[in-house]
Amino acid sequence: MSDGSVSRSRLWLDALRGFYRYQVPIEALDPVSRWLYAGRLLILVISAQAAVIAGLLALTDSRAELWWVAPLVLGFVVAHAISNLSNDYFGFIRGHDTPDSPRVRYTIHPLAHKVVTKESLRAALWILAAVAALIGLFFTLERGLFAAVLFVIGVALLYLYDAAPTSLKAIGLGEAAAFLVWGPLMIGGGYFCLTGHFSASATAAGIPYGLGIASILGGKHLDQADFDRGHALRTLPVMLGDRWSRLLNQAAVILMYLLIVGLVVARRLTPFALLVLLNLPAVWRLLKACATPRPETAPAGYVGWPLWFHRFNLVHNKRFGWLYILGLSLGAVWTLAVAPALHR
Repeated sequence: MSDGSVSRSRLWLDALRGFYRYQVPIEALDPVSRWLYAGRLLILVISAQAAVIAGLLALTDSRAELWWVAPLVLGFVVAHAISNLSNDYFGFIRGHDTPDSPRVRYTIHPLAHKVVTKESLRAALWILAAVAALIGLFFTLERGLFAAVLFVIGVALLYLYDAAPTSLKAIGLGEAAAFLVWGPLMIGGGYFCLTGHFSASATAAGIPYGLGIASILGGKHLDQADFDRGHALRTLPVMLGDRWSRLLNQAAVILMYLLIVGLVVARRLTPFALLVLLNLPAVWRLLKACATPRPETAPAGYVGWPLWFHRFNLVHNKRFGWLYILGLSLGAVWTLAVAPALHR
């Protein structure tokens, strides 16, 4: 930091771990940490997880080389970073991200807090878009026209989610878009990009993860519902109301685990995928939090206010993702190495 009390590496680490941190003096941020906070890097892990899940499913089927996963991870993370920066850019210039808005209150906003300029943010978006286009071109050349179709669908959803004059999130379709992107598109489509083959099993295996990401966004929109309602933003919780939105969030999370069990029973996944059940304590905390309305004030020492439901969903889903990856990794080892050795 500029006052010498905290090292730059500590600033970078704080931007990557835990939950959103707002108590960082803007003047203390160096150029690297400014962009780490601007891109909300701590949330990008969910896109990296989606790519790794797609990669493990492809590797288990012996249809992809390990190195192919690297450009997929980069592509997904870059696309997510574009979404985060675009969301803040358009939210700010359209007057939604005001000083009293939840977005400006829960963590550092790149424009509202003058972390970066509008010009530099636009330049970053163009650079990231160029990287994404190159990765899309790479997979198109390797896998053919359907990879290009997947890329175009992803670009369309990215634009429609927040950049379009009437965005998907403003008409109650944000959660559905998140489910489609992080479930069937990233995991099912990612499997295709890695293998050149479509897999119903891989696409089905992406559905629980997509539901988890939809629940993260649903929790965030629940936390912002009062503000959004007053600014004519008809997110799904604004349309459904608090009680039904909380019930929907609970149902989505429960369904994630029921689907995993079903996929194991149907032999679409190995029993190792049931390691996600170790996350049931986080599920219980999430369900308990969603059983009652959001508290009026933040508990003592709480980080990330005014987000409440979003935090429970984010913590739950990140742990779900890592356990899912562990289960799929063990399943891959069993399928590719242990089981063949036992049958020799």
